[in-house]
Amino acid sequence: MTARSFSHVGLTVSSFNRTVKFYWEVFGCPLVGVADTPPDRVRGFFGVQPLAPSGVEGSCKIGWIRVPGGGVLEIFEFQPQQPPIAIPWNRVGLTHFSFNVTNLPKWYEYLVSKGVECVSRPERSPRGHSFFFCKDPDGNLIELMDLGYMYYVLGWLGPLGGWIFRRGMYQQYYQ
Repeated sequence: MTARSFSHVGLTVSSFNRTVKFYWEVFGCPLVGVADTPPDRVRGFFGVQPLAPSGVEGSCKIGWIRVPGGGVLEIFEFQPQQPPIAIPWNRVGLTHFSFNVTNLPKWYEYLVSKGVECVSRPERSPRGHSFFFCKDPDGNLIELMDLGYMYYVLGWLGPLGGWIFRRGMYQQYYQ
């Protein structure tokens, strides 16, 4: 059995509308679906309990934002909300997600002009691709990456490379 493709990443956000507007205006990612979750599902599936002492039930608005190329950002706005916490890089768990782009210096200037917080300037990795990090309105880290020619190599030869590396230099990781 193998996975067919990457599907989505889920983000809990503080403001549904602000998040939709940000990803549309900055990255051209449209909202393609919205659902309001019934209180019993918020309580049972997500484990969000009614507010004490008022007993007001929790709510959750879910949206799906399509990224060009096929990935999806699934966004959740819960009420009541818990405050965000900083996620250190060395804590086990999700740290960021990434968008494939071209012309990284132009992207950097564009994001700065839009008022998006960029945490680093574009830099080149030892393996040849370029990247930098920015944040969405809730502080979620987004890596913008320009793979250069490797975008095409990975697209066409990625499955073959995976097969070869599983049997060769990366064999130790599969044991």
